Amino acid sequence: MGLLVILGVAYALDVVSGKGKLPRKTSVGGVDISRMEPAAAIDKLQSELGSATTEPVSVTAGERTAEFIPEQAGMSLDFETAVNSIPEASMNPFSRLAAFVGSPNEIDVDADVDAQALEPVINRLEGELSFDATDGQVAIEEGEVRTVDAVLGQGVDRAQLEENVTSNWLDPEGVEVEPIEVEPAITQDKVDEFADGPAKAALNGALELKGRSDVTATLDEEVISSFVAVERVEDNLELAINTEHAQELFDATLADTETEMQNAQISFASGSMQVTPHSDGEIIDWETTLDGFDKRVVGEEPREWEAAYEDEEATFTTEQAQNASFDQTVGEFTTSGYSAASGRNIELTAQMVNGAVVSPGDTFSLNGYTGPRGTAQGFVESGIIIDGHAGTAVGGGISQFATTLYNASYFGGMTDVAHTPHSYYISRYPAGREATVYEGAIDLQFKNDSDYPVQIVTSVGGGSVTVKLMGVKTVDVESVNNGRWAPTSPHRMELTGDDCSPSGGAPGFTTSDTRIIRDLNGNEMNRETTTTVYDPQPIVTCS
Repeated sequence: MGLLVILGVAYALDVVSGKGKLPRKTSVGGVDISRMEPAAAIDKLQSELGSATTEPVSVTAGERTAEFIPEQAGMSLDFETAVNSIPEASMNPFSRLAAFVGSPNEIDVDADVDAQALEPVINRLEGELSFDATDGQVAIEEGEVRTVDAVLGQGVDRAQLEENVTSNWLDPEGVEVEPIEVEPAITQDKVDEFADGPAKAALNGALELKGRSDVTATLDEEVISSFVAVERVEDNLELAINTEHAQELFDATLADTETEMQNAQISFASGSMQVTPHSDGEIIDWETTLDGFDKRVVGEEPREWEAAYEDEEATFTTEQAQNASFDQTVGEFTTSGYSAASGRNIELTAQMVNGAVVSPGDTFSLNGYTGPRGTAQGFVESGIIIDGHAGTAVGGGISQFATTLYNASYFGGMTDVAHTPHSYYISRYPAGREATVYEGAIDLQFKNDSDYPVQIVTSVGGGSVTVKLMGVKTVDVESVNNGRWAPTSPHRMELTGDDCSPSGGAPGFTTSDTRIIRDLNGNEMNRETTTTVYDPQPIVTCS
């Protein structure tokens, strides 16, 4: 009875002393507010947890960690609601007894969240906790297969990230989010499979191509790596084989096993027509030789094989040369207006070229045909263009012959291989249809794509130079100038020296010329337009 009385008194005292106070074993955010009046509890919570919204909170996903400030994420704490939500202590004596020895009752704090302020913070956290996967790589270099390992990337589930941040940001240990592995497009399995497969096979020994006369072209692993590469095609690796480059490498050795055909040649050097007979050739049939070359590289076919040869017949035979005629004017042009010194150089060049024959399929090179044009060959100093203004040099004036020859080939329907217009316009030449040359640097070249040879016939006299292409006329050529546009103004230039030549300058402009080629019945065969940009001729004053 005495024990019961004592327990009853203790119970009564506990009820009376706890009247209006929070139950025992009560905490909010880890702060113990047991047996405190609500107002005092709110003050304590504000004191100990109020700064939580301004302190950085760590968010961890795998090995990456980021931080955020709760109040910047629109988060605030409602301590009053948390305290007022705590029910009064139970009147049950057994429940009160359990409160002495039981575990703490943790009460969640209501947190207000501004969704508009939270969104950019979640975006940033998602970015900082994520990183891209790194694709694996395979390369074939210097005769070796080299690899770069693939690396997994990481991502996070945005919904889970937002949920964990808003629910657990008060946890002293911070917020944890489960990371998500991100596979690269080129995985390590793909790297290993390709490196041990096609890449390794490509370097599995030399490639040997046997030619005639016991000549073999051997490409070792280091050379093979110069025409074999690894390319990414979508999300896979593929072997890229440059067969054209491989052919060049083989041909460097096997070219001596070929016999090139020689077209018949015609010369009038002795005054009468002399014919050098043609000879057929024998060359490597590269299309047949390298058919299925990729299979040899990766080892599906033997890496040692024989080159296939084919006959190469001359395109201009001895008989055709002997029956050639040069009695029709195929193309002709005349220019005039040059100094005595330029005239001397033009005449020498014309003499060198006069009588030259360009066979079908052959290309004529002015520099190649004349060879050096210096004082040893009788050439003299005359006017040229230097850095946009007038000057002198040995061989000056030859560009006028080049322009005349260019136009003769133009109207003869020859194929333009190489020609370079002057930097600024010279009025005695047709705009957009002229050419300059410079020994060893700038050449004039044209190809005879007709079925008949043409002979270059030149004449100089009376202040003019004329070039004719004689042969069999098969086409008519029309030139259409398309006007001038985009004018540019000249700049001023002051020069010194006795050789200074003053000039009033001239504007630059852009022009174009259209060549229309028709057969002798008037049917159009080809039409091509060439655009030329002329710099302004500077205004030169001499001091």
